[in-house]
Parts: sequence; structure tokens; C-alpha cells
Amino acid sequence: MQRKSFVTGLFVILAGLFLTLWSAKPAQAAEKHYTIGTDVTYAPFEFANEKNQYVGIDIDLMNAIAKTEGFTVTIKPVGFNAAVQALEAGQIDGVIAGMSITPERQEKFLMSKPYYNVGVVMAVKQGSKIKSLKQLKGQRVAIKTGTAAANYALSVKDKYGFTTVTFDDSNNMYQDVTTGNSVACFEDSPVMQYAINTGLKLSIVTKPANPTGYGFATNKKNTELMAKFNAGLKKLKANGQYTKILQKYLGTGSKKSQAAANKKTQETDRSFFGLLKANWGTLMGGLQETLLVTVVAIIFATIVGILVGLLGVLPNAFARGISITFIYIFRGLPLLVLALFIYTGVPSLIGAKVPAFLAGIITLTLNEGAYTAAFVKGGIEAVDVGQMEAARSLGLPFGKALRKVILPQGIRIMVPSFINQFIITLKDTSILSIIGILELTQTGKIIIARNMEGFKIWTMVALIYLVIITLLTWLSKWVQKKVQA
Repeated sequence: MQRKSFVTGLFVILAGLFLTLWSAKPAQAAEKHYTIGTDVTYAPFEFANEKNQYVGIDIDLMNAIAKTEGFTVTIKPVGFNAAVQALEAGQIDGVIAGMSITPERQEKFLMSKPYYNVGVVMAVKQGSKIKSLKQLKGQRVAIKTGTAAANYALSVKDKYGFTTVTFDDSNNMYQDVTTGNSVACFEDSPVMQYAINTGLKLSIVTKPANPTGYGFATNKKNTELMAKFNAGLKKLKANGQYTKILQKYLGTGSKKSQAAANKKTQETDRSFFGLLKANWGTLMGGLQETLLVTVVAIIFATIVGILVGLLGVLPNAFARGISITFIYIFRGLPLLVLALFIYTGVPSLIGAKVPAFLAGIITLTLNEGAYTAAFVKGGIEAVDVGQMEAARSLGLPFGKALRKVILPQGIRIMVPSFINQFIITLKDTSILSIIGILELTQTGKIIIARNMEGFKIWTMVALIYLVIITLLTWLSKWVQKKVQA
């Protein structure tokens, strides 16, 4: 009887637990998750703070709206251009990156109601004699690609007679002015003011022009997410959270309060070694990503390269044609073009997302694999043809002769090229920052966007690359001696 009661009680408990879990499922499923792309070098709207955590007006605003409207987000700091391209390709659900609302963008995307209004200002090197647009005649001006400030500069350049040079990130644009290569640059007013408060040696000489608003963007079909953003923004403005977020990064409006807000995100020691100590973990994280991408890519590139290279020496016209075509196409395509095609073009064709890391590996595998195939083919062809003829005359089939006689000699010729290709692949990873891979070069850009210490940070990045490449060069020489011994 007791046993029967025990079984009955256990059944009741399990049934209750099952019903509890079952009833919880709809609530969990109701909470939607979105991936939102953003810039990485656009302080104070998105940047990494002194702890190398992504912060900024856009980041805080997106997180606050998600919390208010009951959904979750993953913020992907991939860079402005990469974020817009990823949205077009369906890789992400939305973009919040200081994105000006323009008619062209409204035709392509759904744009939210403005969450911040800005104007474009012109900045010059401190001490410059240029104080107005009229003085730009015959001069060179720096702009950042894809920005409303750049569009404004292009719209007035014929009127004022200046030429433009375009950069992909703000820091390089600023540096072009501070070094004297360009006499001025155009930037959105709060971004320019933030950079100057951080220590950038520029001065704003014009009043804000071409007023526009920043908006959140989604693709045309994602009306649900856009409705949630607009509703959340309205609630944040009503309850005061919106104002608190702005004041956190911009102060109360005065230059003194803005400067005080800036200092909260900066390193206290701005010396070379102080910056190195503060950002060592971030730089090593970037290096780790660089090495991971390099090692994985070189493994696949070696496999592909050997296979394609061997096809090129087979006594078969079709096989040789495949090898020649592969090498011609993927060695001829610029790595940047190939990366963008795989990351943004392929998803549009297949209707599925391609993660940035996978896109980077495929890009390097195809490009470096083509170069590997070329020197594998060349290494085999460098072996005296008499060696193959002698092996065949002894009765060895082609495959065995190739494997036993030709390849051992060809490998001696190929080994230095294999190591050199590894070094080339390591350096080529820097191009993958265009699709949002946070490798060493991209990490350097992110740090500079916060503190504007371009010379010091790029020196650190250069030294890290030199150390790794020096070690690989020593390895190359050691392997070469072992093979030739």
C-alpha cells in the first residue's frame, strides 16, 4: 500500500514538473533574438572603452530598447561598411551605427524615426589659417566613405573648388589633416567634438550644416523589429532614460562636461608603455584571432593547393585545364573583392547566412590555395623530366613514379615556398577586417577610435607582426636546413 502511494506521489510530482516546463515554453519562445551590426570606430556612438568593452550611445540605446520591448540582441561591431553590406545580404537583422537617414537609404532599408539629430562641421589642424569653406579653393580635403559628412563635402566641392580624398575610418581621415596632407576634414559635430576632447589636434571652424537625423535600419521585410525600436525609443524618451544615455557620453552640453564624460572612457596613462599595458589583453585577443584564422586557412589552402597543383601535372588535358583555371581566377582576384563577394554576395545567391569567420577562411583558402597550387605545380615541373622517364622505363606506373620519385625531389624545392606562404597568409588576414573579423589590425583601429593615439597603437601592432614574422622566418630557415640535410 505504501509502495502504491509512493508511486502515485512520484507520478503527481513528475506530472506537475512536466506541466510547469510545458507552460514555460511559450514564454521562452516569445522572446525574440536579433543580431545588430554596428561600427567600431565612431565614438561617442560606438567604441570600446578603457576596459575594451563596447559602449556608446548607440550600444546603450539598442540594449535599453531591447529590454523595454522584451527581446534580446547580439551587437556585432563589424564596421560601418561591413554592417550595411551584411544587412543587404541578410547576414544581420539591423544596423545602428550613427547612420544618417537619407532618401537613398530609405529606398533600400526601413529607417526608424530619428534618435539623434546632427549637423556636419569642418575641422582643420590647430593653428591653421583656414577658417571657412571659401578658403578651400585648390586644396585637398579628407572625408570618410559612406557618411553624410562625405556626401555634404562632395555636394559643395565644385562650388568651393576643392578636391577630396576618401578614407575608410575616422582616425586615418583625422591623421591626414594633422600631418598636413589635407587641409581639412568633414565630420558629424558630436563625433568631431568627442575626438577633439580626447586630445585630437584639430579645431572646428564652421557651424553645423546639412542637419540630419541618425536612424536605426532594418531590411524592408522586418517591420516587426522596426516597430519595436520606434516604440521603445518613444518610451525611453518619455521616462528619461534617453536623456541619461546622452548625458553619459556627451555631458550636459558644455565643453567642460563633455570633456569630463570623455575621460571616464579613457586610459589614465597615455604613455607608450601605459597604453601597451592597458590594451595588452585586447591586442593579444586580436593576435589570437589572427593566428587562428591563419592556421586554419593555411591547412585548408595547403590541401586545396596540393590537389590543384597535382591536377596541373597529370597527363590529362581536362585535369590540367581545371588547375590552370583555378589558379588564374583565384590568384588574379584581389583578396578584398573576393572577401566581400563571399561574405555579402554569396548569401544573396544561396539565401543563407555565411558567418564572417567562415567567409574569411574560404577567402584565404581559395586565394592562398591558388598560390600554393602554382608553386606545387612549379616544384614538380622543376624536377628533371628524365627522372619520370627513367622511373617509367623501369616499369613504375605514373602515379607510383610521381609519388616515389618526383614528389620527394619536388618537396625540397617547395618547402621554402610553403613557409613563405604561411607568412603571406598571416599578413593577408588584416584585409579580413573589412568583413568584421576582429583580427589584430581591426583591434588596433578599435583602440585608436577611443584614444586617438594612432602612432603609438600602430607601432605596437607593427612590432607584434614583426615578432611573429621573425619567428616564422627562423622556422623557415630551420626547416629548409633539415630538408636539405
